[in-house]
Amino acid sequence: MVTKCHNVSGSVFLSQSTVKSSASRFRGRSDHSLDAKGRLNVPARFRDVLLRHYDERLMITPPWHNCIRVYPFQEWEKRETALLEMENKPPHIVRMVRYLIGGINEGHIDKNGRILLPAQLRTQLNIKKKVVMNGMLDFFEIWDWETWESESIPSAEDYTVYDQTFNDLGMY
Repeated sequence: MVTKCHNVSGSVFLSQSTVKSSASRFRGRSDHSLDAKGRLNVPARFRDVLLRHYDERLMITPPWHNCIRVYPFQEWEKRETALLEMENKPPHIVRMVRYLIGGINEGHIDKNGRILLPAQLRTQLNIKKKVVMNGMLDFFEIWDWETWESESIPSAEDYTVYDQTFNDLGMY
């Protein structure tokens, strides 16, 4: 968890004492290949995070912005709990819950460090053989390689937004 703090001069900074250990985050990006059965080797650095802070259970989302999101079971449970605690869910939340919870797949890392991507998800996202695995701090994404290549290149406008976001968060 990151907390905004203010020093005497009124500047905003991020409290480091409340930030999760860096060894507990999914970082980096790498290219991989699916085997004939739809299994994918999980990068060692991602497996290390899972072994140190979670377990082998994974929650694999239905398609989300042209990729699959993979959450450690414990991180997914936090999201489900937050949804359960909401009272009087508006219709858009009910639709999101129906989509996500109804479409979630439980998976695990096998003894060889692989996960099985369900055939239906591979078909829906046109995932062939080459994929990109991308760390997103408390979960990771799986993209078809060609889709990643066409969607991941930031524009000049994106960099302006990134700069503003860093500034707003007190990270500049």
